[in-house]
Amino acid sequence: MMRLETASHAVQSVGKEYIAAQSPQSSVVDLVRNLPSMNVATENTSGVTGSATGSAEIRGLTDSDMTIMVNGGPVAGFGYVNEAIDSEDMEAVNVTPGSSSIDLPVTSSAAGVMNVVTHTPSHKFGGMVDFSYGSNNLSREFIRLESGDILNSGVRSYISFSNTHARSWMGAGINERKNVDIGIQKDFDNGSNIKLFASYDRTDAMMSNYPTADEFYEYKHTGNGYGRSASFDPSNNDYWRNNTTHWNEFTMSAPMHFVATRRISFDFKPYLNAATGSTSDGAGTADYTGEYFAGNGASVSGGQPLTYFFNQNNMLQIGAVASVTAKLSRHNHLTFGYWYEHNDQTYSMPLSVTDGNGASPSVSDKSAQLFYASGQPVSYGMLHSGYELNALFIEDTEKYFRDRLIVSAGLKYAMIDYWAKNTYYDETGKSYFNLGRNSNVPMPHFSVSYRFNPHHQIYINAEGDFRQPAPQSLYVASNVNQLPKNQYSIKEELGYRYNDKHIIVDLSFFNYNITDRLLNVYEGAGQTATINGGNQTSRGFDLMVGARPIHGFSPYASIEYLNATMDSNIPLDGSYMPTKGHNAVMAPHVLANFGLTYTYKGFFSNFGLHYASSQSTSLAGDERMPGYVSDTLALGYHFHSYSFMQTPTFRLNFTNLTGSIVRTGTTGVTTNANSVRLMNGMMSDPDYNSPNTYIVEPRFSMTGSISTSF
Repeated sequence: MMRLETASHAVQSVGKEYIAAQSPQSSVVDLVRNLPSMNVATENTSGVTGSATGSAEIRGLTDSDMTIMVNGGPVAGFGYVNEAIDSEDMEAVNVTPGSSSIDLPVTSSAAGVMNVVTHTPSHKFGGMVDFSYGSNNLSREFIRLESGDILNSGVRSYISFSNTHARSWMGAGINERKNVDIGIQKDFDNGSNIKLFASYDRTDAMMSNYPTADEFYEYKHTGNGYGRSASFDPSNNDYWRNNTTHWNEFTMSAPMHFVATRRISFDFKPYLNAATGSTSDGAGTADYTGEYFAGNGASVSGGQPLTYFFNQNNMLQIGAVASVTAKLSRHNHLTFGYWYEHNDQTYSMPLSVTDGNGASPSVSDKSAQLFYASGQPVSYGMLHSGYELNALFIEDTEKYFRDRLIVSAGLKYAMIDYWAKNTYYDETGKSYFNLGRNSNVPMPHFSVSYRFNPHHQIYINAEGDFRQPAPQSLYVASNVNQLPKNQYSIKEELGYRYNDKHIIVDLSFFNYNITDRLLNVYEGAGQTATINGGNQTSRGFDLMVGARPIHGFSPYASIEYLNATMDSNIPLDGSYMPTKGHNAVMAPHVLANFGLTYTYKGFFSNFGLHYASSQSTSLAGDERMPGYVSDTLALGYHFHSYSFMQTPTFRLNFTNLTGSIVRTGTTGVTTNANSVRLMNGMMSDPDYNSPNTYIVEPRFSMTGSISTSF
């Protein structure tokens, strides 16, 4: 859970041994839940879901403020990174809370960067296979084949495939996922290298139903669940087959490092994300006969169940970073480069007739799509959004006193053209509404690190950060007539590290000043919209302590203290809520973790415990989520190699050992859960449009796995 670090900023990571001890279907959300800055909510234990597999809070911010990467190339958000890679193909997950390297394709990293390092292809021909079975009818198969060194080319590669099937732990529903990962690596004698990783994922899953506070307490106190229905009721089409998602995603990154001379090297890092898919949701019934007409011209009867789609016709994110590093002298290194990114997304929200068996039709079934008598489609609209980004960066690094003192200063300057073109439909025709913005953003970087000796190190890190609203969030917002303001952050860190042959200690103090914070509100059907939540200050510290193995035991503990406050009053109903000085939303004061790893001969085990204190889930501070404790346990045994099987392994993984029924996260924030008195003396109405809904810790689960290399 902890390794020796020397970077001039905080680094929190999980390595290959820890990942290998966890359940094979674990998503990245599960793997980082015991890092000191991370407060993670996991939606299920199968790693497959129709919406995000979870969410995270980091130093008073959320995972929307964190850039998620695979080998330095950005991928889908935190809750969806499981669609980009299987856990068996991960070597490490590195989190840098509040900081990012200047040459990364990143602007939005107020909460830092999480980078997944992929499996390095083996020099020998072979592979591995594992099989898992567990709670909620979980079954999973995985195989990876290694080419080994291909002739004398210096190229080696692997390809892997996994298939996962699981039942929803809450209510009815089936989730399925198929994934293919490919890795290719070429090393050159002079230190140059190329590492390509590509992944294709197909997910067919049920859209989760998130409970309000009242629904959660009813489940906790009476056992009445809030999940989807197992059978079709025309008067209540909450049937799980009418609330599903079908998603296809392709991800690729190919970092290349070329050594030109002893003093000059060149890096080129292209990346690509492409996806398409749809989400269906029960949309009530037709009010009367003749209100709508099907695509085949037939009149739709009153009371006919309807299905609403959020259809992502296209999602494309493509970009590349090119940089040159010059060793100007033994003490001075200069890096400069250029980053380009193109993001293009098209969404539509058609309405269709639900199939006779209660399931959603295909989103491409034109005969089921609804039309008005005028011939116009019945749709909540269409959006074409995206941005074009160009950025230049430069950083100078000075090293003195035998590299014990390292000083770096740099600047990234991003130029972004952002657009959102909305089309709305009604009986009379179409209407158009276009939004756009050009942003020119300087993002300074500065750090100092000093190692007194091999045991002691101090560092200072300061960065500027910028975030714009996600393109898809502009489509699902209830009443978008202008772009939310861009979010800006100034971040500072002061850290100290100590290590000896017994322990490793890592302490970091942090201070964030955030202007026009962007927050998510949940709009239903797995979609969120973005609003501005005023200004915010976050201050606190992270402390990690890990001990080297003592008679097979390796303990680990961490604690975070956070004081995050709102620095402005929030506009509401023509006035303001008096929120200045209040605790910020989704910002628990205390996070604590304890871990214990034990190994003896072939036996291994790992126990993890996580605590989060209570937190506010509304801007008005009138709704809170209590503190909670979560836990995990892994037990396993490595057998001696036999025949072609190399180190066959059996392991059991447990989650929620105590079976606690607790809320661990929220799908977004609400403005005010109840009526509040505004600064003009008037009372506001509660936020009925986007009430809080929560992520609940899945019940106790157990997964058994067998695996072997060959």
